[in-house]
Amino acid sequence: MQDMKQSVDAIASNLFRVRQSIAEAARAFTGSSDAIRLIAVSKGHQPSAIAAAIAAGQKDFGESTTQDALPKISQLANPSIDWHFIGHLQTNKAKFIPGNFSWLHSLDNLDLARKISRRAQEVSANINILIEVNVSRDPKKHGIAPDALPDFIEQLLKENLPALSLRGLMTIGPHAAPEKEIRGCFAKLRGLRDECRQRYALPGFTELSMGMSGDYVEAIKEGATMLRVGTAIFGDRDYSQK
Repeated sequence: MQDMKQSVDAIASNLFRVRQSIAEAARAFTGSSDAIRLIAVSKGHQPSAIAAAIAAGQKDFGESTTQDALPKISQLANPSIDWHFIGHLQTNKAKFIPGNFSWLHSLDNLDLARKISRRAQEVSANINILIEVNVSRDPKKHGIAPDALPDFIEQLLKENLPALSLRGLMTIGPHAAPEKEIRGCFAKLRGLRDECRQRYALPGFTELSMGMSGDYVEAIKEGATMLRVGTAIFGDRDYSQK
């Protein structure tokens, strides 16, 4: 019982420190943290850890596999929580997004969009969509190539898929890179968002999901609106529980 209390206290303390850090960085570079949404990446963590974060005021949680996420969503059953799917999504898992997740951060192909749209209509849900862009062109990462993004958005708009709201872009920064390189990657995503928003007259295309535990300050400096932070809040994942 004492260990559980220590864990709850640690998560609340970690959240407080992360929020402070976000506010300080935002004041220095953007003026305010009001437009920044902190997504607590709860993948690999138990429902009790998520409940501790909820008790500390956290409302947005990120998961990267449906098999790990769905039991948590069902067990917690909290209508005030927004669930974000942030991992690579196979098309055969598209049916699990509507009705469970409010946001998908990793759209990268048209067939996936079609399947999510069909399922969303069936369950009367609306999904906020971010397109994943492989800005660093890392062959180990998923996402649309930057120069392929305009054609992809054109195809999506031509399809006129109901129940999907195009809201912006997502990327994963280069791992263990110098700050200049990390910021360059995030600046490129911001430029792509601004260009596409204007080119296709998408007033709601405002979001930039970029920055994780190791580089969220750099992301804030380049205009991130969504930060995906896991380890800095929950600590390392306990793989023995998987």
